[in-house]
Amino acid sequence: MRFEGTAMCSLVVIALVFHATILCGDSYTIRNPVSWAVTNDILEEEVGAASDEEVAPALLVNNVGIWKQQAYPPTAYADRAENPQPKTDKDLAHVSSPAARVFSYRMEAVNPPAKAPPPPPHEETAKTARYVAHYSDWGHLATLSTQDKIKGLPFGNIFSISDGPVDNSTGVPYFYVTPMDYTVSDLRNFPFASLTFSEAEGDFCREMVYDPEDPRCARLTLTGKMVEVGPEELDFAKEAMFSRHPVMKKWPVGHKWFFMKLAIQQVWLQDWVGGVSIVSLDDYFKASPL
Repeated sequence: MRFEGTAMCSLVVIALVFHATILCGDSYTIRNPVSWAVTNDILEEEVGAASDEEVAPALLVNNVGIWKQQAYPPTAYADRAENPQPKTDKDLAHVSSPAARVFSYRMEAVNPPAKAPPPPPHEETAKTARYVAHYSDWGHLATLSTQDKIKGLPFGNIFSISDGPVDNSTGVPYFYVTPMDYTVSDLRNFPFASLTFSEAEGDFCREMVYDPEDPRCARLTLTGKMVEVGPEELDFAKEAMFSRHPVMKKWPVGHKWFFMKLAIQQVWLQDWVGGVSIVSLDDYFKASPL
């Protein structure tokens, strides 16, 4: 009986310590949905600071272009819980600030991607290549890295792309990029790259129960030189990208976004069993996915 009583006391003490730790907020912080975790040092400074002013989220940018928002200190939530106040215009001011709306948009303002029609017969390789390029909203771009630890090695990155508005396919992939991206640094050092698409992005392979690596689920790789879009086709590049990715129009201007395109030199396609096809550029650009 003495052993059981001691164990019970120990459990009570542990429970009380755990409960007190949560109440004191020693290792916890309440964060808004788009905030990142803060360090213990920052927490100690925030908890120890006495201020009656509401802490508004501040937009932070680190050296690789990742957007972050500062967490609210636990004291801000504790004060509100003890003394709830009706929200005023001043309380809601930060909600409509540019920083708070960087990744928060009215959903009805973003047009859902158009459902792609069924793919062409696999024997029509040029048409299939154009189909995959046109109805893909994103692709995997491979470059030769300039990063110190992997310099000269392949580096892959995901990019949103468009070869034109939904009703006007060109076959040329356009990009909206920032100099803060490692891939752009790679391209300025060596401008050649490969852009890969998979038909698995759409509904066809899922409906047919094709694995993404199944050769019947088409894969397309376009290889060539990445170049900056010139002023003569800048309006078309904007229409191509923003009509397919309207949220891009609201991305922070401080990141110095600009348009690039891939000047294609080779079209590699696998869309069936038994090998791959190298589609000639003439056939590729003459074909239409529409």
